[in-house]
Amino acid sequence: MNRFRRPCPLEKIPIRPLTHPGLRLRKPLTKNSLLHAAHLMGPALTALLFMGTSSGIAHAQGTMDFSGAQTLMGTFKTPAYIATRLKLTDLCDEVAAAFYQHHIGVGHALLLAKLPAEMQTLGLTACFKEVYAGGGEKPASILLPVRNLRFWIETNVLLLLKDAPFDKRNAQLVPAAGSCVECPKRTGHNKLLFADLGKQDNCTAPACYQAKVQAHIAAAVAAKPQLVQISTSYRAQGEGSAVLSRGKYVAICEERPTDKVQAKLPEFKTCKYTTEAIITDGEGQGTVHKVCANNDCPVHHRKTRERAQDEAERARSKAEQEKRRREEAIANTTGLRVLSAIGSAVPVRLLKRDLLFVIEKLVSTLDDNRVEMLARQHGIRQKRDDGGVRKTFAAFLSRAEEGTLARIVVESTILLAASRGNPSAVLKDAANAYKVDTDAIAAKVKQEFAAKEKAKKTAQPAAKTAKTAA
Repeated sequence: MNRFRRPCPLEKIPIRPLTHPGLRLRKPLTKNSLLHAAHLMGPALTALLFMGTSSGIAHAQGTMDFSGAQTLMGTFKTPAYIATRLKLTDLCDEVAAAFYQHHIGVGHALLLAKLPAEMQTLGLTACFKEVYAGGGEKPASILLPVRNLRFWIETNVLLLLKDAPFDKRNAQLVPAAGSCVECPKRTGHNKLLFADLGKQDNCTAPACYQAKVQAHIAAAVAAKPQLVQISTSYRAQGEGSAVLSRGKYVAICEERPTDKVQAKLPEFKTCKYTTEAIITDGEGQGTVHKVCANNDCPVHHRKTRERAQDEAERARSKAEQEKRRREEAIANTTGLRVLSAIGSAVPVRLLKRDLLFVIEKLVSTLDDNRVEMLARQHGIRQKRDDGGVRKTFAAFLSRAEEGTLARIVVESTILLAASRGNPSAVLKDAANAYKVDTDAIAAKVKQEFAAKEKAKKTAQPAAKTAKTAA
């Protein structure tokens, strides 16, 4: 049997006393005593007590002598290893409780410990995924791998300071936050803790970073009131907002075109309307770019002008169609009024039998539309259940008086002639024959249409007002 697995009395266990210059301990600490720690937090807390608060501050600044801590946490542990373990003592209560209860792993805790306290809680939520399994009413929380948490931190927390639009040395931009150079939340402030990032200097406080961006934008707009405020989003801005959405301006590219095709694109051209603009919403907040926001620019807003011309053309075509429809309606109504007046002037001379014969022959030559028109002149509507308008009109003729039949003979004759020739000329000839004043009838029809349009226009604003009040 291996001799290291044999039981050995406690007093015979080989130990190495822990010694460190400047330490005064009531009892010697041993490397073996750390083996009794039930959790990884044990060595971290022991090392923190061993090093003292002032030593912890020095450690954060990268000037710490880790010889004592190396003895506590393992002889061959690197300073970076020790720094990450000591950072576990900065876990907030909620994350520390989850770590003690083994809800999250060591890798999750080490990543969360590097973040500010306000971001640790959000990071703890990102460690889990809720899924419904087994038909349960409540979702089950599944711990995600460490790589998911690392990706969440890179995309939601770390902000590259070299891309910041504001002056990182300006301590008066947000007085409560101070200068970024002296901020302990900067990864470059503790290169030992963030050794995996290399030379990248990131901000770990998104709220502070965003506050400085907003302060920078406010200061830039105050210094240059003529500065155009733009957004990289296509969504419509609020009413009265001075920010232009992405569809209302053309961003001018600072790079030169690489070929002739790019040289013809509007974004690679300049115009007399080109001006500076600052992004106040969307990606790249706080950065200044050159844009053209004039819709009348023939270089950058050619499509806008063409679209406006198309809309004007459509509006003009619609107005012409409406005018033509109105003229046709007036002409049709005038013709029907004239036809009615002519029918009223027809004398009663033929017998009913003769009139019925003539009407039947005339009506049989008319199409359905003109038969329906003739029937409506005498108040007859189509009855679909009784076989159509022809059957209904035939029944009406059998009961009509001689005067009505004589009138229908003339009306049907005019309709038949109009279907085979010029309707206006036929109607005019009939009006002259029966001395009907067509001009007076036309004037009266125009007055009626004008009165209807006026009433319609008056009713529309009232409906809009009522809708707005509601």
